[in-house]
Amino acid sequence: QVQLVESGGGLVQPGGSLRLSCVASGFTFSWYTMNWYRQAPGKERELVASITGPGTSASYVESVKGRFTISRDNAENTVYLQMNSMKPEDTAVYYCNAERVVTAVNYWGQGTQVTVSS
Repeated sequence: QVQLVESGGGLVQPGGSLRLSCVASGFTFSWYTMNWYRQAPGKERELVASITGPGTSASYVESVKGRFTISRDNAENTVYLQMNSMKPEDTAVYYCNAERVVTAVNYWGQGTQVTVSS
């Protein structure tokens, strides 16, 4: 049974930091690119950050470059999103996603709410 379980969301003031975690089970974690998406109210879901299976390459949407860092621990089947210098526009539900392009397989977590407000 495939599971992606996110944690670490919450309320943070502008300029603050949060660290999201996503623990995976039920599939070979290191074979999958791991992504963090977010969806704000009334907006489409957007890809925030990606990291390759071995963890050797990462990419980010322009709006979070220099503030967010994605990382993974393949021994612990966990992917992280460190979010610093947060802004109100970072407010959204954040979703963990596992993607294997060669098989067109995607798995999703249930999402965790992140709210940036004073």
